Amino acid sequence: MEIYISEDATIATLQHEFQEAYPYLKLECYRQPHPEGGASAPGDKLPSATPIEDIRMIHNFGWLDIDRHRTVAAVEHDFYHKYGLSVQILRKSGDLWLQTTATDNWTLGQMNEEGKLAEKNIFYYPEEPVG
Repeated sequence: MEIYISEDATIATLQHEFQEAYPYLKLECYRQPHPEGGASAPGDKLPSATPIEDIRMIHNFGWLDIDRHRTVAAVEHDFYHKYGLSVQILRKSGDLWLQTTATDNWTLGQMNEEGKLAEKNIFYYPEEPVG
């Protein structure tokens, strides 16, 4: 699965496409990149209506691989290094959205499944990454 990063997209466009693929995950954009394994500062979060063109440091456009077998860390890395977008992937946990700092080595598929199970108060903690 891939999403297209275009010059005329907004953050909301990317969020919508990402959440269609992963309904229990959420994509947020920030002014600054977060440290590896670290959280993004809440005050750095950008509004969804922000045009991509206004915030990115690298002005490429193209397809970004968000396959369910890719890790959260790899996808966040590609957003930043290929398209200049500082993103954080969040996981649904009940009524909350949690930054995925401790589980960045999980795949998007694992993370989405954990969000789905958390909604039912069932938790899944794999010993080894799947895939």
